This record gives sequence, C-alpha cells and structure tokens, in this order.
Amino acid sequence: MSPLFKRFKNNIGLDEEEKNEKEADEIEEDEDDEDDDEEENEEEKTEKKSKKQKKEDRGKQKKEIKKEHWPESRGQLAADIYETETDFCIQTPIAGVAQEDIEIFVESNMLIIRGERAEMDITQNKKYFHKECYWGSFSRQTMLPDDVNTQKITASFKKGILTVRIPKKKEEKRKINIEMN
Repeated sequence: MSPLFKRFKNNIGLDEEEKNEKEADEIEEDEDDEDDDEEENEEEKTEKKSKKQKKEDRGKQKKEIKKEHWPESRGQLAADIYETETDFCIQTPIAGVAQEDIEIFVESNMLIIRGERAEMDITQNKKYFHKECYWGSFSRQTMLPDDVNTQKITASFKKGILTVRIPKKKEEKRKINIEMN
C-alpha cells in the first residue's frame, strides 16, 4: 500500500475502522482460548467476560461518537445567515446546480430553498474510498424574523453562491391623537 494512500486512509478515518475490526478479532480469539482452557475457575472467566464486554462497549461508543461528529448531509444545505442595516440575508453555496433548478419560496413565515443536484458521472461500478458529496434533492428552511418584508425578496446566483436578500420593514412613525373629554 502506498504511503499516500495510507495517509489518505488515516485522514478519513479508515484506519480507525480497521483498528476496531482488529479489536473485534482479538476478542473472538480470546473467546476461542477460553473454550480451550477449561481449568480456569469461574471467577476468572466472569472477569474476562466483563473485560471483553467493556472492550466491545468502548468500540461501539467510538463508532457512535465518530458518527456524531459527521454532519448529516442528506440534502441539507449549509448557509450563512446574517443581517445588515437594511436586509436579512441568506448565503449558501450550491455547486453543480443550474439556476433554473433552484426554487425559493416563503410559506408560513419560513423561507424555503430547494432543488436537485444530479450526479454528473453515473458509472455503475464505482469503488468509493470516501463519499461526502450529496447527490439528489436538497432543501434549506429558515424561519424569518417578524420585521421583514417577504413581498420584496430578491435572490442572485453568482459563481455557485446563492444570495437571498429579504428587506427589513421600515419602522413606521405615526402620530397618535389625544382625545379630549
């Protein structure tokens, strides 16, 4: 195995998976050794079993922790949401999608961006080393503040970056009349 591929595997966490598999194999070997050595007393056997159980639990926890650190990418867009003096803005990179394949609409005070990213190379027999890109339909929902004008939303799509601008409502000043009794 080339040093470059080893480094690549280490960076994406494949080495951790191999280590976990090796630990599982060692546990199985220990179980086989236990069967061969029937002279051990009951106390030592229960102690070994509890150690094995702890190892297995640690392995499961490591896998669960590893999964928790990876964001779930099933169609969720990453977005920067900020405000200026005049606008509430949402910026999101949407690579590999044509402008006409993106929908933006407001429903129940929620801005929804959705579309579909088609995979460019549909080769059937691909062997992935690592897969992070999401292909298929995607969406992003963002709750809008009350002080925006949803009737005047604008959007631009330049160099794969979608920018949505929602103007803030201008604070209306009105004079209140005092009634005389």
